[in-house]
Amino acid sequence: MKKHLIYSVLLLAVALAGCRGGSERPEENAQVDSFYKSAYDDGTAVQEQSSKHSEGKEYKSTGDASLLDVKLPERLDNQTVHYKSIVVYFNKYYRVPNCVAYELTNTMTSMADSREAENRANYKFERDYDVKGCPDWWDYKESGYTRGHMAPAMDMRWDKTAMEQCFLMTNICPQLDEMNDGEWRHVEEAVHKWSRTAGRLVVITGPIFSNNMQRIGKHNDIAVPERFFKVVYSPKQNRAIAFVMENKKMPNSWTNYATTIDKVEALTGYDFLASLEDDVEDVIESKENIKDWPAYYPRR
Repeated sequence: MKKHLIYSVLLLAVALAGCRGGSERPEENAQVDSFYKSAYDDGTAVQEQSSKHSEGKEYKSTGDASLLDVKLPERLDNQTVHYKSIVVYFNKYYRVPNCVAYELTNTMTSMADSREAENRANYKFERDYDVKGCPDWWDYKESGYTRGHMAPAMDMRWDKTAMEQCFLMTNICPQLDEMNDGEWRHVEEAVHKWSRTAGRLVVITGPIFSNNMQRIGKHNDIAVPERFFKVVYSPKQNRAIAFVMENKKMPNSWTNYATTIDKVEALTGYDFLASLEDDVEDVIESKENIKDWPAYYPRR
């Protein structure tokens, strides 16, 4: 109780400092690379953020939308933005998403793979000015890193608005091309294929933060994660799997990086699929068996 009171007082002090006209982003110091940014918590760690890109186009789940809810560590900065096709949990201090959640149905996949699907070449990366800390597309120029989609474009080609929002920089993290276009892409392709037989998948993807991450951008303030995760849950089959990859060229096949959701939760501090009954959640999050999922053999 005493600890909670002290934390509340600190939050109030920071908020009052902001009201006195302090800068939106504090000076860089030794605490900037701290995982939780507790010194900079302004009391909006879990904030529902509105965006003109989502007005009248809010996320509408085809199933249980609560499966897209991700419980983040209390001190981790976060703005939750509900777009039409994805839910973004954005970190304004790292200037990348904490994670991005969406559902992928067999209908969406069929539409995305059809001749009438949206053409990726018609879309460009854009900044969402309504989300604090969102970088611009040119912040990645000459950085050595690609703009890596957390919710991949291949899953969003079923709808024009979905594609537009997919290319917002709130959905982007710095990824090396060797990783983004390598085994990581094969995981994305596998998930895309799995949705056809699963009927509906819940997919949650994001970076794994660490201390002293490299920074890029005009102001050298966009964090470059060293690892990424992807969590996949099939409500119909009631099974789940996760993947963790380093932000580099991976030497082995994508299947070698399969793991459990429990492992991802231990690495991130996040709580996934919390709306499930505890006994169900405990079982599916502790299992990892790539053989339970349809085989996928990517072109190499």
